Amino acid sequence: MLGKLDGFNRTHHCGELKVSDINKDVTIMGWVQRRRDHGGVIFIDVRDRSGFIQVVFNPHIGQEAFNKADQLRSEYVIAVEGSIRKRPKGNINQELPTGKIEVEGKQLKILDKANTTPFLIEDDVNPGENLRLKYRYLDLRRPMMLEIMKLRHRVVKITRDFMDDNEFLEVETPLLTKSTPEGARDYLVPSRINAGHFYALPQSPQLFKQLLMVSGMERYFQIAKCFRDEDLRANRQPEFTQIDIEMSFITREDIFELTENLLRDIFATQNIELPKKIPVMTYQQAIDQYGLDKPDLRFGMKLKNISDVVKDSQFKIFSNVVQNDGQVKGITVQDGAKFSRSEIDDLEEYAKLYEAKGLAWVMIKDDKIKSPIAKFFTEETINKIIERMGAKNGDLMLFVADQSDIVATSLGKLRVKLAEKLDLIDENEYEFTWIIDFPLFEYKKEEGRYMAKHHPFTAPLLDDVGELDNDLDKIKANSYDIVLNGEELGGGSIRISNKELQHKIFDVMNFTEEEIENKFGFLMDALQYGTPPHGGIALGLDRIIMILANTDSIRNVIAFPKTQKATSPLTNAPSKVDKKQLDDLHINLVDID
Repeated sequence: MLGKLDGFNRTHHCGELKVSDINKDVTIMGWVQRRRDHGGVIFIDVRDRSGFIQVVFNPHIGQEAFNKADQLRSEYVIAVEGSIRKRPKGNINQELPTGKIEVEGKQLKILDKANTTPFLIEDDVNPGENLRLKYRYLDLRRPMMLEIMKLRHRVVKITRDFMDDNEFLEVETPLLTKSTPEGARDYLVPSRINAGHFYALPQSPQLFKQLLMVSGMERYFQIAKCFRDEDLRANRQPEFTQIDIEMSFITREDIFELTENLLRDIFATQNIELPKKIPVMTYQQAIDQYGLDKPDLRFGMKLKNISDVVKDSQFKIFSNVVQNDGQVKGITVQDGAKFSRSEIDDLEEYAKLYEAKGLAWVMIKDDKIKSPIAKFFTEETINKIIERMGAKNGDLMLFVADQSDIVATSLGKLRVKLAEKLDLIDENEYEFTWIIDFPLFEYKKEEGRYMAKHHPFTAPLLDDVGELDNDLDKIKANSYDIVLNGEELGGGSIRISNKELQHKIFDVMNFTEEEIENKFGFLMDALQYGTPPHGGIALGLDRIIMILANTDSIRNVIAFPKTQKATSPLTNAPSKVDKKQLDDLHINLVDID
């Protein structure tokens, strides 16, 4: 029995009824998808979370049920008793799993009526995101959204089963914790009991999972809620979920193997096969060849360095940049010679969004060089450029000259933009890669100091530890990201498990003793009581579901997401609170109007 209401005992889910159920008496419950009156016979499509079934009400079978069916409208909630019969030949719907059968309705109960919904509960209706989020409970009724929620459930279950099979313990860590801002801004929660003090919502369980390694748990995981107060875009939310993993007595390769096996099980839900071994690429290789540390490998168009070719040329924009320790790199666009000048100008404006000062171009059209900069180069130099770029007749070469980071980012973003424009991306292809050997530090000009590229608990590669007293730019981190089709699925690192080395890292980042004690004193205390070598990874659950569901927005895979302005049209959060609540928290608001 699936449910009992007002004498109706639910026996089946709508979408699970089969041809083998013909002649069975059944009771179904669900929502009215649509109602059709065909000359004295009423057809109702009934929907529950399993799918649809057609119900037929005929006054000759049950007059009372027929009269009630005449009152039905979309989204009414009903219970139906009847028997399964085969649909007439002309009535078969091959597109529907239940399209060969229907329910002959004998009794009908209206469980609840519904007002006209602000949009149709159908997949091919797009009412706009704000309206969808305002009425999210209706949006989630749509079959597409329901399937995404089912997919998310399956992935979480697969994850828990996999981790249990591999001897991990699921441990919950606090949501009210200490603010240790190193990167994105924390969400702060004022304490009523401790006036003037604040909790922070965790950006990740990082410190707690390290403490769990100190505590001897050895293998921890958690489906963890995380919070970051940062600007949003399609694949970011202020609150998100990650599959958080930490292990003791392991190497980086152990984490790779475990992660690949977990992802293999997860992606099998959509019949996507992972390679036997995911390839590994260094951070520097990714930047040199693709401009970004999360490269999309589904297409070519690699970046090529022509700095040595043009360093002595008469084109001063190129030669001066090279002489001032900059770079000149380019990408070759196959068949790009068909682009108009206005299209090239649009590409230049796009590159400027990423700080490029301009975009030089050379095309080979009808076996002739066409370019506003060609006159500055000898025929020999032009030929060397063409050879280095691998260009042929009909191709377009695009170049950026600047400092290496600007060159990489602008061309990397332009490469992806061009692939989309030229339809070079196969949406059915899945190219995974590990990115390793990130820089341990990055210099922040605005703060005038070095900061951790990943986080300050990431261990340097053993061979680079000696450089902590020399050249910080040379130090590589024992960290790693796993990337799929230009999206970072997750990242992690081998952690620092030695108190002296951890203190040295804080020193390099110009933390004072007071700051170390105030922000990380509890971790430093823990590290002096015998800490096993350990490391881990955090996989973005929402992003993984977004890819598996083949949707372009992370908001489509979260039941109740926020908008790009971090608001909820459904609940109107965030909202103002009354003065008493503020007084209880010892908070006074300044006038910001």
